[in-house]
Amino acid sequence: MTNLKNSIHSMQIDDSKIISSDMRDVPVWDLLVRLFHWTLVAAFFIAYITEEDFMTLHSWAGYTIIGLLVIRIVWGFIGTKHARFADFVFTRKDIVQFLKDTFALKAKRYLGHNPAGGAMVILLMLSLVVTTISGLVIFGIEESQGPLAGWVSGLGHFWEEVFEGVHEFFANFTLFLVFIHVAGVLLESLIHGENLVAAMVSGKKISDNGHHEEKLK
Repeated sequence: MTNLKNSIHSMQIDDSKIISSDMRDVPVWDLLVRLFHWTLVAAFFIAYITEEDFMTLHSWAGYTIIGLLVIRIVWGFIGTKHARFADFVFTRKDIVQFLKDTFALKAKRYLGHNPAGGAMVILLMLSLVVTTISGLVIFGIEESQGPLAGWVSGLGHFWEEVFEGVHEFFANFTLFLVFIHVAGVLLESLIHGENLVAAMVSGKKISDNGHHEEKLK
């Protein structure tokens, strides 16, 4: 009986070693991705809150967003594995199936962006591109300032109204996407029992099924 207990105890120790070996923190989000994410969050909300009341601050927040987008687009082609577009741009079929599985609370876990998360990244970036470009046009028309002033300063009131409408719509649409994104993050965190917000701070997530990434490549 004593030998049997010792054998069971030994097996439990071995199992715990396997679990600790197969499930551990691995680097997923590199420093640039994390800085981009949180700086973009701050810049967007500063721009959204200031609007026309603090034009200088609003403009610089917009310029910051443009710079961040340019850097992120470049990094999407030359960056680390999970930062590249090739890692998180999925087919429409994959996205739809993932959403169905998510609502059924049985979605597959991804170490990087899942299909819905990848689609949200692209949507947010596109929406921000339109928001910032329309903002530059308005700035050029109203103040004759900014990089587009030389091309748009002569446009009349009609086009000013058009671009103001575009700018306002996509700013609000971006905010709407942010709310959906946050809800998705919370739901995925609940389904898989992990803190995705903390992962975007530390850059690390728990590996599974023996899938390890010793360093970002």
